[in-house]
Order: sequence, then structure tokens, then C-alpha cells
Amino acid sequence: MISYIARRLLQSLLILVGISVVTFALLYLLPADPARQIAGRSATAETVANIREQLGLNLPFYQQYLRYAAGLVQGDFGRSYLQKTEVSELIASRLPASLLLMAGAITCELLLGITMGLVAALRRGKPADHILMLVSFVGVSAPQFVVGIMILYVFAVTLGWFPIGGYGTFAHLVLPSLTLGILGAGWYARMMRSSMIDVLRQDFIRTAHSKGISGRAVIWRHALPNAILPVIAMIGIDIGLFMSGIVVVESVFGWPGIGQLAWQAIQRVDIPIIMGVTLVSALAIVIGNFIADMVTPFIDPRIKLR
Repeated sequence: MISYIARRLLQSLLILVGISVVTFALLYLLPADPARQIAGRSATAETVANIREQLGLNLPFYQQYLRYAAGLVQGDFGRSYLQKTEVSELIASRLPASLLLMAGAITCELLLGITMGLVAALRRGKPADHILMLVSFVGVSAPQFVVGIMILYVFAVTLGWFPIGGYGTFAHLVLPSLTLGILGAGWYARMMRSSMIDVLRQDFIRTAHSKGISGRAVIWRHALPNAILPVIAMIGIDIGLFMSGIVVVESVFGWPGIGQLAWQAIQRVDIPIIMGVTLVSALAIVIGNFIADMVTPFIDPRIKLR
């Protein structure tokens, strides 16, 4: 166990280093000039050159990256070019909202996806199966901004059950979580259906039936714990995606998360914020996958950590 954890930590560190290099290189190659953004359109060339020198943007790529990496080692994500605030403070102020939305979205997609996939597998080939798979396909295919606007119009504007937007109460959390959860639920439903159908064909399921165990007990105690393993593996990836890929939903519902912060930084070419959000999101994916790997053996003892 200790050697496995040590290897995973080393792999995670290498992944984060690789992501930081690639992201920094892509931002370095952008045609946009952060110094010009800061100085303004009416600034003189001399003013822009001075700002570029102050920020170290006139240095070669490797020197800029080494300066940034040295700060990361000390926990310094740099300062926002435009907001003149530490990036770590900006991310920390937005992180609770993103974590809350992430938890709500994952809860929604698991409840919807696992239920739909389980019912579809148990009703394979029947109308319920076809209807649920059609619903899951629509959920996966529909753009998030369309789903968000429709949900907002129906449940907030027409019915008035939830607030139109904002942040702070459970009521504010429901609609954006549902919007994000619908997309993931479609994927999970299809994955759960395929996995459950495969598990139900296994010999140990037939053996359980032959022993006189009730059908419900076979499903809940034997089939479901094995069929749900691919879903658990996907949760780790979803953690990182929800941390950074919810810009549209946050914009529709006015949710003050780091996705919205990243979008504002991209529009302004605020490189320190873009780098900070990217690394935090990558770290979330790494942690999510690590947790999924650690939990899996407790669900299926046949899986060993090596």
C-alpha cells in the first residue's frame, strides 16, 4: 500500500509538471500581448515595453517558466496582471462556490445516471429501456447552455420554484447542479446499463440465483457493486471537469465559481489566473482519480492495489 501511494504521488507530480509546462508554453505562444492589455489601447510603445519588462515577459520562455515554477514550489501562483491581487487569494475566494456546485452536480448525475442505467439494464429490450436510453442520449447531446436556459425558464421564471440566479442558499444550488448533472447522467446511464448487462451474464450471478438468493438481493449485493466500478472511475475525472469546465453554467446562473474566473481571465489574457485555475483543476483530477482508485478495492475486494 505504501509503495503504491508513493508511486501514485510521484506520477501525479510528473503529470502536474507536464501540464504546467504545456499550458505555459501555449500561453507563451499566444498572439495576444498581456502588456498591451494592461497598458490600454492608448498607451505608448515605451509604456508597453516597461510593463513587459516589469512582468518579465521580455525574457526567453525557459526563464519565464523557471521563475513561475520557483514560485509554485513556494505556493505562489503569482499576481493577477489586471486585478493586482494574488492568484491564490482569487482562487480561494471562488473555490467554495465551485466545490459546492461540483458536489451538487455529481450527486445529481449519480442519482439520475445510476438509476436510469440500472432500470434500463433490468428492462433490457423493453419500452422502458428504449425510453431511458433515448433520454440519456438527449442529455449527452444537448448543449449545456440550452439545457440551462430551458431549466431556468421552466422552474424559475414560469413556475417560480427556484431563484433565477445567485449564490448562497440550497435553492440557488438546485438548478445549476441539475443542469450539470443531466449531461453526466446521460453518460453514466449508458455506462451503467452496459456494465450491469455484462455483470448479469457472469457465472457468479447464476450461482447466486441457483443458491436460492432472491432476485433483489442478487442485484443489490452481487451485481450492483461490480457494475458500478466503471462509474466510480469516471467520478475522478468529473471532479476536475466540474472544477474548470462549468463556465457556461456559472454564467447562465450567475454562479461565482473558478470557471467564471477563468473565463474572465481568458478574455483579458491574465496569464497567472489562467495558469492557476488550470493547475488547480489538474490537481483536482489527480486527487479524484487517486480517491477513486483507493475506494475501488473496498467495493470489490478482488481488485488489488499494486
